[in-house]
Amino acid sequence: QELRPKSLDIKQEELGDMVEKEMASTSEAIEDAVRRIEEMMSQARNKSSGVKLEVNERILNSCTDLMKAIRLLVMTSTNLQKEIVESGRGAATTQEFYAKNSRWTEGLISASKAVGWGATQLVESADRVVLHTGKYEELIVCSHEIAASTAQLVAASKVKAEKSSRNLARLQECSRNVNEMAANVVASTKSGQEQIEEKDTMDFSGMSLIKLKKEEMETQVKVLELEKRLEGERVRLGELRKQHYGLAGAYEAAEEGEAKPAPAPRRGILKKPPLAQKP
Repeated sequence: QELRPKSLDIKQEELGDMVEKEMASTSEAIEDAVRRIEEMMSQARNKSSGVKLEVNERILNSCTDLMKAIRLLVMTSTNLQKEIVESGRGAATTQEFYAKNSRWTEGLISASKAVGWGATQLVESADRVVLHTGKYEELIVCSHEIAASTAQLVAASKVKAEKSSRNLARLQECSRNVNEMAANVVASTKSGQEQIEEKDTMDFSGMSLIKLKKEEMETQVKVLELEKRLEGERVRLGELRKQHYGLAGAYEAAEEGEAKPAPAPRRGILKKPPLAQKP
């Protein structure tokens, strides 16, 4: 008892209930997300038209398909967890099984929270995009986060599942479907962004020669500024990833009892990553 991990300072009964409550909370968040998307669809049809309406409908339809795929994933994951508990608890109660396997339980809770949070963030980003107050890139990032949290949920569920389990096979199929729907959100967002930006920025009719020349020079300045900023952000991203991997490795070593202080990086060795070739 003394050697067991104490990362969750709660009772056995509370730990078991937490899993069920978290899965129920995730399901509610997804149901709410579907309703909000339907409301956004109705508002978009009333307040926009033409290309913007077409883009908004395409993005919201792909978000709806993604939410439906996540909902099926959560339901299947819940069924698999019940199967795991029933086959593995023996004479113990459900709460005792979750408490005995506390680290696995924590993984399930964390993964479920991540899926619910990702769904909520996706809807909020879609709402801002439809209202033209947000960025299309937010939707793309949210889609990637949902795919990652889905993989986390599948991995957490797979740890104790039987390889021959039908529920596990269904969960893996649901995970593939979620990834496919998330990719569709990314594709519809990128194509919509291109359509809107082309419509808004490529209308040069009515401009005089002097105005066109001025716009050309301002655009050249903006291109140079963005190239410089892109180079700086790539360097920053590389350093963030390096720090992330370093910390993750230190935590893993600490859990295995082999943690060693990471050597300080030598100055002068780090180089900026090469810029991607311009199209």
